[in-house]
Amino acid sequence: MNGTTIARVAAGALALSMLAACASERGGSVAVPGVGDGGAATPAAASGDGQEMFGTLPSPCGKGDAKGATDQGVTDTSIAIGFGDDRGFPRAPGLSKEMGDAVSTMIKWCNAQGGINGRQIVGHQYDAAYMQSVTVMQKACKQDFMLVGQGFAMDEAAEQYRVGCTLPTVAGYTVGSNASMGPMKFEAVPYPVDYFNAAVQKLAAEKFPEFREKVDLVTSTSPAVMAGSNKIKDALKILGVKTMDCGVQLNNDGDPSYVPFAEKFKACGVKALWTSKSPDPAGFSLLEALDRVGAHPTLVFESTWYSPAVAKWNTGGQGDNLHVGLFFQPFENADKVPAVKKYLDLVNAGGGKVAMLGMQATSAFLLWATAAKECGSDLTRQCMVNKLSQVHEWTGGGLHAPTDPGANMPTDCTLMMKLTGSTFEQVVPANVGEFACDASNVLTTDPSTWGTTLNEDRIATTFLSPSVIKPQS
Repeated sequence: MNGTTIARVAAGALALSMLAACASERGGSVAVPGVGDGGAATPAAASGDGQEMFGTLPSPCGKGDAKGATDQGVTDTSIAIGFGDDRGFPRAPGLSKEMGDAVSTMIKWCNAQGGINGRQIVGHQYDAAYMQSVTVMQKACKQDFMLVGQGFAMDEAAEQYRVGCTLPTVAGYTVGSNASMGPMKFEAVPYPVDYFNAAVQKLAAEKFPEFREKVDLVTSTSPAVMAGSNKIKDALKILGVKTMDCGVQLNNDGDPSYVPFAEKFKACGVKALWTSKSPDPAGFSLLEALDRVGAHPTLVFESTWYSPAVAKWNTGGQGDNLHVGLFFQPFENADKVPAVKKYLDLVNAGGGKVAMLGMQATSAFLLWATAAKECGSDLTRQCMVNKLSQVHEWTGGGLHAPTDPGANMPTDCTLMMKLTGSTFEQVVPANVGEFACDASNVLTTDPSTWGTTLNEDRIATTFLSPSVIKPQS
């Protein structure tokens, strides 16, 4: 998903615009021959020595003799976790459904192997329906050991309750500044507010001279898009790229014609464009208008443009100059990346929805399960916080580029996809399945954009109290 961090005031709006687009990413099931039907998950593939695997990751699930009612939600035989999404939001039915589908699938997959050290996982699935995150969090506080792989667009509203009841989480994603930097919070793919992975922008500046010399941003009146655009503009400035500032701003509620905008970009001399907007009719109309006026800039757009809706739209070729940067392996690489194929096989076997956010939730579950296995019979929230804080390289078995969950640091990698007709293909790096990585890709952000105050441990101070669980060495 997007690496753009935003001010707290725009968090909810950005989540809606991002997730409404992502809700349709690779939507529906992709037929996989030989996969069982019904709701049961297919067992993991085994390595040569019989060890079950998820991509390159040995399965953390299996039989065992762990015992003890060691914490809330933990018994001799079971572990209760909460998970979920916003699928019931009336304005965007199915919003981030792929996340709940992924965790539900992984629970079945894990329990079929014997659970975690013999304890079966009991999943409490929540639907925050965008506006009900507080209600969901209050329920989770009363019954769950941890939250795992969830994605709630309005997590900022619920954060004080999560922290107040000392409920740790390995989130699928976070949106709000306090949620993304909160105590007892870990993510398989962190997006902290104080660091930004500019790998996509840096790669574009290196690959396309026009992006370095003649680029501008497609913005809109949406506060969320403007916040994201300002972050990108600051990153480009650090990279030595000055945007042309042609003065084009789309109306978030739509415009009667996009030809005047296209003509303005052409007259300004733009040769490359970036947008933090998600794909929508306005975005498509602008690209069609650019083609109509004879302007064909190189397009490097936000990762939400890696979408079947975009591929389906591009029958006329107006998007053939479109490039997107990803931190996850694309589904086109499934034949090269076992973890992607495993994700597709498992979710499709249960009739779930596959999408990038689903892989993100899957990685979160695997991270949680790996730490839970290491805790053994001593399965307490304190042990989980200890173990998770020590994980400093994580790929979800190969689902995504390496991240540092323990330090809440983003990846410094990307790969670039190009759209031609209705087909996306990896163009950078040349070797399919690889990422382009460089520590210098991670930039320090301006504290004025954080939306919260961080302490010396880079933890949001808004809801901190002496009762929060801190890592112990």
